[in-house]
Amino acid sequence: MTVGWGVAGCGWVARDHALPALLATPGARVVALHDRDPAALARAGAPDAARCTDLAAFLATRGLDAVYVAVPNAAHREVVEAAAAAGTAVLCEKPLAAGTADAEALVAAADRAGVLLGTAFDQRWHPAHVRLRELLPELGTVTAVRVVYCCWLPADWTPDGRPHDNWRVDPARAGGGAAIDLAPHGLDLAGVLLGEDVVELTATLQTRVHGYAVDDGALLHGRTAGGVLVDLHVAYNTPDALPRRRLEVVGTRGLAVAVDTMGQTAGGTLTLYRPDPVDVPFGGEAPFAAQFAAFTAAVAGTAPWPHPAARDLALHRLLVESLGRASVPADARALPTVVGRARASADHTPERTP
Repeated sequence: MTVGWGVAGCGWVARDHALPALLATPGARVVALHDRDPAALARAGAPDAARCTDLAAFLATRGLDAVYVAVPNAAHREVVEAAAAAGTAVLCEKPLAAGTADAEALVAAADRAGVLLGTAFDQRWHPAHVRLRELLPELGTVTAVRVVYCCWLPADWTPDGRPHDNWRVDPARAGGGAAIDLAPHGLDLAGVLLGEDVVELTATLQTRVHGYAVDDGALLHGRTAGGVLVDLHVAYNTPDALPRRRLEVVGTRGLAVAVDTMGQTAGGTLTLYRPDPVDVPFGGEAPFAAQFAAFTAAVAGTAPWPHPAARDLALHRLLVESLGRASVPADARALPTVVGRARASADHTPERTP
């Protein structure tokens, strides 16, 4: 069976990462694209796909079996509910929504319609992280997971020099800033690696460098049901020229460290310390490619999708509740001079997370 895919939201993530992966996925065919901006549709790949500014027309495309949703967070619910009503499987970008109520509603809509709903946590599929999960028994009793996942995202950031609406720093459309954008990856990945999820979570937000109305940095710490500590540092205020992506899993017999694996490519390094360091080779598909291959197989009925939407919703609810309890001191807002100095140190195009 060939699975017909549609992409809703043709911004830079879909254009630069999702569409190339989908076009190369065996058993997948891109049949339709949707965006309210005709210019975004024109820039997207998939020359044989129908291009629709109207959502209903997009979902009515002949041969459409699955939709990848990459619209701004606050618009996820509308697209997912409409796709579910049309009987179409959905792979929705993280976070599931800008808030809890919309996330609960879209998961319920998929349940009522009996359609497959997955969350696009691409870091589940990075080959280094797949290999790291296999190495966990060599670490003894795991005591902690530490994640640093940071980037540089000023208010006027643009992916390619074109005029760009940076909705990720709009509280209404994003639902927050660095924390709601980047922390979902670490929360999900910790659970996937450990086989048990974070059940307690506390967040401290920061608005230190950029002058926008959402957090530009955050520390989150929590604990899994089995007592593993999980620590996340996420930020929009770390220049990309600096080391800013690191994953550590600490155990009683060893330490695993993955550097520069948190991202869209299959690169980075993985080192196992017991106590001497040993480089661990890994190979496999890039995260987006592996993710789309797995979801395509699930829609085709040749393999199960291993990540229930109810579990993803529970993590989303935990994150949003922790952010709701956090606060940012009013006097911690960025000064223009701080923004100017920091911008001068970030002089190349960053790799972004969806």
